[in-house]
Amino acid sequence: MLYINDRISDFDLERAIADLPPQRREKAMAFKSERDRRLSVAVYRLLCEALKQEFAISEPPVFGYRQGGKPFLADWPEIHFSLSHCRQAAACAIGLSPVGVDVETIRPFSEELARRVLNADELHSVVTSANPSAAFTRLWTMKESLLKLSGEGIRGPLADVLSRNAHFHTVINSRAGYICTLAE
Repeated sequence: MLYINDRISDFDLERAIADLPPQRREKAMAFKSERDRRLSVAVYRLLCEALKQEFAISEPPVFGYRQGGKPFLADWPEIHFSLSHCRQAAACAIGLSPVGVDVETIRPFSEELARRVLNADELHSVVTSANPSAAFTRLWTMKESLLKLSGEGIRGPLADVLSRNAHFHTVINSRAGYICTLAE
């Protein structure tokens, strides 16, 4: 299940940070800017909402970390989740099988970057699309969500990442300026 919050300024940040468990409060406070603290809190709150809605869990989640740094829920290792945020939104994917999510701001298209991370067919589809910025961002979120699904992260060449088998669900919010992709 996918949860997205693109109204990240709609809560009292000081109160929300005070309500966090110590582990997550420390993580949020490590960010220097208010915006980054707000995003950290927003994505955690999405996870809490998802746990409550999907699994009737209302206790604050405690994180463990697998080799490579992928987090898991220490008290519920059978529940899989993935978190992401950008300037405009926070996203949480959750389920009983592995998931990966990425949300990115739609930025001006850079052909130089695209040549480094897309294969020839992907590059062609982006440069010939009606909106290369959105087309590139969509492919990027697909690649990153797939790498989060596998737990690999961005470590190697990205050109052929999408040749792997996965199911994708993409949300494009042009009004708010972001694209979010869930990989299952």
